Parts: sequence; structure tokens; C-alpha cells
Amino acid sequence: MTIPHVPVLAGEAIELLDPQPGQTAVDCTFGAGGHARLLAGRIGASGTLIAIDRDPVAAERFAALEPELAPAARFIRASFVDGLAKLRDEGVRTDLVLMDLGMSSMQVDTWQRGFSYSYDAPLDMRMDPELELSAHKLVNEAEPRHLETIFRDLGEERYARPIARAIVRARQKAPIESTIALVDVISRAVPAPARFAAGHPAKRVFQALRIAVNDELGQLDAALPLAWDLLGNGGRLAAISFHSLEDRRVKRFLAARAQGCICPPDLPICACGREPEAELVSRRAIAPTPGETAANPRARSARLRVASKLREDQG
Repeated sequence: MTIPHVPVLAGEAIELLDPQPGQTAVDCTFGAGGHARLLAGRIGASGTLIAIDRDPVAAERFAALEPELAPAARFIRASFVDGLAKLRDEGVRTDLVLMDLGMSSMQVDTWQRGFSYSYDAPLDMRMDPELELSAHKLVNEAEPRHLETIFRDLGEERYARPIARAIVRARQKAPIESTIALVDVISRAVPAPARFAAGHPAKRVFQALRIAVNDELGQLDAALPLAWDLLGNGGRLAAISFHSLEDRRVKRFLAARAQGCICPPDLPICACGREPEAELVSRRAIAPTPGETAANPRARSARLRVASKLREDQG
């Protein structure tokens, strides 16, 4: 049974973005359209909504929802890096940009796509089915040290080395074809206490593979400056992340733009002339309320950061 899509931190994102009638809003990760519908409702018939997503299922969802969205709504099927670059090349200026990072509920619940360790499915994990690299290719062909690095750096997996070695041993006998086959290898590779600790033993490995297959961190690093450059003065950028690797990148990016003088502290007067180009709308990341996490456990790790653009980049 498919779980109904619930947009995470929707109320908080809309409140802090503060959409106004007639504005232009970009939803970089349309997904099932939950946040986009709320944005469209606030910018109204005189506003423009631009939706971006590389998943063909999201394109179908947009077509189904288009009558409910702003009259000027458009969809760009691309990664958010390519979509934002396209808007930059078109000379588009926007008032609001929302980035809801990670995978969508639709992707998790479509078991055939292999994102979840809870279903028996072919190893895939591609957000864009046209990508050359899949989880199957990575698991069955990557060097042991490369797998270990992926699990450690992208999944923060404590047992990255024994899991990588176990995968290599298993695939030497036969290719690892399915999610459940991979879960079995992972479970046997970690110590018994870890298998029965809080959380599924394959959770971090599946996260790491998904991030690697879709180059999620590289995409985020490239997309943040593109999104920021699209904003006019007073425009707002919001990003919802679901793990610390994403959140740290968003935090650093926004903090750098909110920083003013960078002169040494012992200098009597400012010599750099640097002024902040951003104001942090919230000093800390916004987390879901206990009520939201109770109603939607997938929201538990979500963090929202929002900044307002004060002036153009100083170069």
C-alpha cells in the first residue's frame, strides 16, 4: 500500500519563505508536489511557479496537478543543477527558491526502484532512470576500498570496512541482484549487537549508495550558488535537508553569505569592506515538531534553513 505523500516542514517553510501574490517561486525538487501546491496557493493567479525534478514520475505528477497550480506554472525535467542553470541562461529572476533534498516519498514507496531496504526489489536507486550508474553497478563492480569510502563518508557507517569486504566476497560467488540480498550481506557483516540496535542495520549503507548513485552532495554544492544567483534582492532561499551531510553544506553556504567583515580581530578599523549579502531568517535550523514526527516518522531527521538576500554577490 502506498503511503500518502506528506510534505515535510511545510508550514514552517511557507511561513519563513513568506510567498506573496505575483511572485515567482522555484521548487527545485517537485516530487509529489506537496510544497509546490502550497507555494502556488500563496503566489496566486498572478504568480509564476517553476518546478524542477529529474524523476519522470514527478513530471507525471506535475501534469496531474497543473490545473491546481499557478496559471504560469512550468515544469523542467532535469536535475536541480541543470534546471537552475537553464533558468540562469534564460535570464530568469526569482523571489523564492525551495530545495527539498533527498528522495521523495514516491521514490521510497515505489518498491520496484530499489530505494528501500524494506522491500525485495532490484538494486537500482536512480532518481533519473537514464543515469548510467546504478546501485547494482556500484555494489557489483566498485573496488573494495571505494565501497568502504562511500559507506564511511556518505553513510557515516561504523562498519564500512567489514561490510565492503563482505560484499566483495558475496559477489565473487554470484552478483548481488536485489535489495534483500544486499541487506542479508550487510546484516551478516556487522556484529550481532549492531544488528539489534536502534535502526535498521542496512540504513546507512542504503543512504550512502543512494547519495553516491545520484551524486547528491555534488549536486547540492553546485546548485546552492545557482539558486542564490537567481534571487533578486529580498528574495529567499529555503533548504530542507534530511541528514547532517546535506545540512552542514547548507549551513556553511548560508553562513558565508551572512558574514560581514573578515578582517583580523586586532585590526582597529575594517579594511576589507565586506558587507553581508544574506540575512539568516532563522539563526538555527528548524526541526519538525513532535506532532509532525508522530504523524510522519519520515520527517524526524529533517532540518530547514532559510536566508534572505540583501544584495547581489560582491564577487
